[in-house]
Amino acid sequence: MKKLSHAVVTGAGTGIGAAITHSLVNHNIPVTLMGRRKDVLERAADKLGKPDLVQTIVCDVGSEKSVQEAFSLAADNKGFGLVDVLVNNAGIAPSAPFHKLTFEEWNSVFEVNLHGVYHCTQAVLSGMREKKFGRIINIASTAAQRGYAYVSAYCAAKHGVLGLSRALALETARQGITVNAVCPGFTDTEIIRSSVASIQDKTGRSEAEALAEFTSVNPQARLVLPEEVANAVLWLCAEESSSITGQAISVSGGEVM
Repeated sequence: MKKLSHAVVTGAGTGIGAAITHSLVNHNIPVTLMGRRKDVLERAADKLGKPDLVQTIVCDVGSEKSVQEAFSLAADNKGFGLVDVLVNNAGIAPSAPFHKLTFEEWNSVFEVNLHGVYHCTQAVLSGMREKKFGRIINIASTAAQRGYAYVSAYCAAKHGVLGLSRALALETARQGITVNAVCPGFTDTEIIRSSVASIQDKTGRSEAEALAEFTSVNPQARLVLPEEVANAVLWLCAEESSSITGQAISVSGGEVM
């Protein structure tokens, strides 16, 4: 793999973000972990055991000012420099029937899941153009490729992420930059475990019955592992993946083909 000098992962403290960070650091790539909770970021960084290769910066990706400050600090703080790899992973996925969804709730999903991708990508793109190399990897979801009931705002925002990825891939195709969307199906993370608990609480179903709400759509009848998503991200970082751009890579056990 080409020697990469600096990767930024948003939503890096837990779940898919933590797995991606672990994979990158294990390949000796310096990583800035970004997220909204300082304590969570620091615990994730400590688990990596490579303090020279990691730094943590609190960032609210929905805030343009917060993003600008965080990315400026990320470049200068430990001398990591310009960003080679941006993994836009931060996301929220509240659920509600559309007719009960307020505009405030709708907008909050877009602020994180779509506007956050815009803000963070704007923060790194000029540096990537200067270096004539970059990897922008947007963690979308199978919700970018199909619809799911009760998460209309999430589906709409993730469809937007995929559209942005495809458009930007064309704009940067001759600049040594690739832009792709990785689209996991239901993944074994805290979000899913919380959703299972919520289903149990509201319906009285067993844990197995509640979990089946998520595994039943996967032809392999299981949850995706965060490490499987991280492996797809690592592959896209490689110089040998330079011809892969504008793609929606579904990591979903065959749910989307």
